Amino acid sequence: MAVEELVLKPTTIAIIIFAAWNLIVFLIYGLDKLKAKAEKWRISEKTLILMALFFGGTGALLGMGVFHHKTKHKKFTIGVLLLTLLNYAVIGAAIWFFRRK
Repeated sequence: MAVEELVLKPTTIAIIIFAAWNLIVFLIYGLDKLKAKAEKWRISEKTLILMALFFGGTGALLGMGVFHHKTKHKKFTIGVLLLTLLNYAVIGAAIWFFRRK
């Protein structure tokens, strides 16, 4: 097996990082839900929203749905959805930009 076959393409690395980050965000939303039920120290709403902003929107949306967390708050139901759409718009623009060459 050649070394070239073991080297991942930049797009593959980006997809792996994106998926891993969204898994982390998903788990953090679950952790915050557990802490809410136990009435313990919580992760701030600002942090949860910032994670969605920085390409964690998919994990945030899935976490909200699976854990029924923050689903009564408009800034989350609408805000995280809009941030997720923004995430995918930026990704789409980046793909278009780098593939046009």
